[in-house]
Amino acid sequence: MAVIVVAAREIHAKIVYYGPGLSGKTTNLAWIYDHLPMAERSELVSINTEQERTLFFDFLPLDASPVGDYRLRLHLYSVPGQERFGATRSAILRGVDGIVFVADSQYDKMQENVESFQNLEDNLRTLNLNLADIPYVLQYNKRDMDCLAPVDFLDFLLNNKETEVPAFEASATKVDGVFETLNGITRLLLQKFIAQGTQS
Repeated sequence: MAVIVVAAREIHAKIVYYGPGLSGKTTNLAWIYDHLPMAERSELVSINTEQERTLFFDFLPLDASPVGDYRLRLHLYSVPGQERFGATRSAILRGVDGIVFVADSQYDKMQENVESFQNLEDNLRTLNLNLADIPYVLQYNKRDMDCLAPVDFLDFLLNNKETEVPAFEASATKVDGVFETLNGITRLLLQKFIAQGTQS
């Protein structure tokens, strides 16, 4: 849940990058961090195993467009993709405002994508949250690899809901689609916060 800091005139929003192991969640955050002006970023915290998989979280506050008189400060997290860290994934989802689901576009990763998406919905339910009530976008990552599933197939598996959400093709290692994805989820958050402001 977004936190409003009246004294600083800031709205703090939490965005979680979710998806299967090695889908590119950490690569997204690392690239965003590396290309932000130093004055706009805090320390990036990353805890990795020997296989360079995210073990706990990446954390990155950055400033975005203002909401009225308030600045929107984003806190970006990625979750570990490995199944054995399910409790950690659930814990990181607490207080989430927006989600980026990072899917691996390679054909042999389709089952992992579907299972991870179902795991996301399951973890949200344990927190009494519903994905339909949370702004989220999809990122179809690794579009530079061989043996890719068509975007239509990825949409069929992951975006075939009552309300389609924005989906972005990306190659995080080549920085294609990384900021477009971040801008997409930020726009959805801004729309939500502005709508809430007009109703209050």
